[in-house]
Amino acid sequence: MLRACVLATLTALAVSSPTFSNEVDLRRAADTDITLEEANRLAELPLACLQQEYPNKLGQTIGSAEDLNEPSVLHPVFYGCFDWHSAVHGHWSIVALLRRFPELERADQALQVLAEHLTADKVAKEVEYFNGKHNKTYERTYGWAWLLKLDQELAAWDTPLANTLHRNLQPLSELIVERYLEFLPKLNYAIRNGEHPNTAFGLTFAFDYAQHHGHDALLNAVGEAARRFYAQDENCPLAWEPGGYDFLSPCLTEIDVMRRVLATDAFHRWLEGFLPSLVKPGYALEVGRVSDRSDGKLVHLDGLNFSRAWALLGLADQFPDRYGHLRAVATEHIQYSMPHLVGDSYEGGHWLGSFALYARFR
Repeated sequence: MLRACVLATLTALAVSSPTFSNEVDLRRAADTDITLEEANRLAELPLACLQQEYPNKLGQTIGSAEDLNEPSVLHPVFYGCFDWHSAVHGHWSIVALLRRFPELERADQALQVLAEHLTADKVAKEVEYFNGKHNKTYERTYGWAWLLKLDQELAAWDTPLANTLHRNLQPLSELIVERYLEFLPKLNYAIRNGEHPNTAFGLTFAFDYAQHHGHDALLNAVGEAARRFYAQDENCPLAWEPGGYDFLSPCLTEIDVMRRVLATDAFHRWLEGFLPSLVKPGYALEVGRVSDRSDGKLVHLDGLNFSRAWALLGLADQFPDRYGHLRAVATEHIQYSMPHLVGDSYEGGHWLGSFALYARFR
């Protein structure tokens, strides 16, 4: 049933987004294109892990014995879902679903979790961690990007609780923005892999946050960095993808940020040199195939299918006349991975729901 709903909704999409300028909102005009049934099922994933403390991958540098502590002590907000960044986008998933589906079956539980986690005192502890001597680069830039996406979602959800939670999150959001502004000018070369450090992904979500909030300094920093890294790129070797552990496509993620930062004509010229095959109506792209969903690295390829889908759909939404045919490719990728989300291994369940939802709500 879920698979059929996915196919029906995605193939029916025909939303045309405006071309880019710094004043244009690139969010889709109608982003609630999943059913309440699907929403209820997908809500199960973050609700199952946001308060599940173990197993846990802290990914921290230990400076002394004082740095050894329970995950919920080190990270009183984002301690669940196996690692910090997955906890962040798990919170994003809940907020994104509640904003669009306030009638969720487990809405009361979801609201309670958000209210318990995103308190001013607990956010202050997260800020304290990031300000620690050995934590200046913690979660750079993947976790940073998702934190700003969570902030953006809270800001768009106009309810009394959301307004309070958004205010509570500001010290951490502002710190992350400062980290971006410090880091981007010092990054001489883009990181072009298919996992967490991918520079284009980190720039994309930072751009969306900056545009939503009218943060000119961050918007300019992201645009400058993207053009510096990618404006001269040509003939991206998409045939070399995916890598065995990829959950992002280096080529398509780069397109996703460049369609945001370049004016329309400049973007079309750039893309014709970067990946000209996308223009062809018969374009095809093999899905990323997963051999073992109990393996935390191999299941990354399900995430790749969703992130490819959001990049292709974003391109089709913004330029439907030129790239509308890419919806079929995106649909195939979502169809392959969506049936395995709910009820599957924790190795994928603790994070893949966020990717599936972003492919729909982007």
